[in-house]
Amino acid sequence: MKIRAALMEEFGQPMAIRELDLAPPRAGEVLVKIHACGVCHTDLYTWSGVDPSGYTPTVLGHEGAGVVEEIGEGVTSLKPGDHVITLFSPECGTCDHCSSGKTNICTAIREPQGNGYLPDGTSRLSYNGEPVRHFMGTSTFAEYTVMPEIALAKVDPEAPLDKICTLACGATTGLAAAIHKAQVEPGASVAVFGCGLVGLGAIAGSQIAGAERIIAFDNSPDRLAIAERYGATDCFAGGDEAVDRVLEMTGGNGADFTFEATGITAVMQQAVEAARFGWGVCTLLGVAGKGETVDIVPRLLITGRKVQGGSFGGAKGRTHVPQFVDMYMAGKLDLDGFVSHHLSLDEVMKGFDLMEAQDGIRSVITF
Repeated sequence: MKIRAALMEEFGQPMAIRELDLAPPRAGEVLVKIHACGVCHTDLYTWSGVDPSGYTPTVLGHEGAGVVEEIGEGVTSLKPGDHVITLFSPECGTCDHCSSGKTNICTAIREPQGNGYLPDGTSRLSYNGEPVRHFMGTSTFAEYTVMPEIALAKVDPEAPLDKICTLACGATTGLAAAIHKAQVEPGASVAVFGCGLVGLGAIAGSQIAGAERIIAFDNSPDRLAIAERYGATDCFAGGDEAVDRVLEMTGGNGADFTFEATGITAVMQQAVEAARFGWGVCTLLGVAGKGETVDIVPRLLITGRKVQGGSFGGAKGRTHVPQFVDMYMAGKLDLDGFVSHHLSLDEVMKGFDLMEAQDGIRSVITF
């Protein structure tokens, strides 16, 4: 079938809306009509050419939500008409990692997905007869996409797709990091560095978990105002004094839980240093540039702090994402405030411009 999609042919060059060919789903695959897709920093990161694992040509986009149009042989958990959220982090439920219960990082299709292909090692996308690779196994800057069954979360069909698409990446990363990965406790103190979508998700998740004090840092006054709306009790501009502020507000001990959501290594170091000695947990969520490192003084670890990463916030996509949708539909989680701009597919590059200008929280492309 013919589809319109934003094709990235060269790193750092404006993506053009092209007519691509999309082949039907094969065994274990699903054809999804995309209704909404968030423009995420990871898309910008790869488009810029900084991502060492990036490739061209490809169709970017991974924060998608849509409706199942067709299923391939052997697909049992989905049927045409089902509403789904796309998952760059699949959940097969049977690989060593999934069955261990210790991680959300599924390995079932990791190698072909990382190379831009579907599980059988081939692409369903092409342009002028030449293959186009799939981005993160999703490629949602397009009217339609073909994806593995294990990388789609079936959700409540009544949920608005232009809001719940944020759960395909940013919102879930923050929410799950607080609720599932770090397991924020009632009455805890929390510090969140960066109040974009991931940081706001961590703030919202910490509030849901019952945190008593949530200290938020960001250089945007607008974002700090939104952070307060989502549960931050104390809001400050970021900078060299951030760690001292956290220590001052926690009796000199540090916060029980800290979350970094900027991708800036200096801020990651602050998040480590702001964690409480004895038992503080620091969760790093931002993606740093190629070759960048974080310096951690061993004494900070010896005195009891724990530092961990949180890919997708530790969420198991097909298990946890539908739960977050249900929380939203029950009025326990506000996703509406995350969406600041609605764009058309033709305006995809504007989404990058808005992100770089820190204008709003999330731009959503609607089809």
